[in-house]
Amino acid sequence: MQPFETVYVDKVVVACDGTDTGGHPRVFLNLAAAGRIECPYCSRLFILKLPGAEPKPASAHP
Repeated sequence: MQPFETVYVDKVVVACDGTDTGGHPRVFLNLAAAGRIECPYCSRLFILKLPGAEPKPASAHP
């Protein structure tokens, strides 16, 4: 299943409350382990941007 939305961030810990998808309880997600994480509620995929790197389209990520 494809993620609902891909969000590129520059912080290791992000908060997701599903605001754009109808809302859900706020969860804090840690990207430190893999540099990416999917929200367990709304399936948004958060990807950590590398300094100086341009984000690639979601289809280019494995």
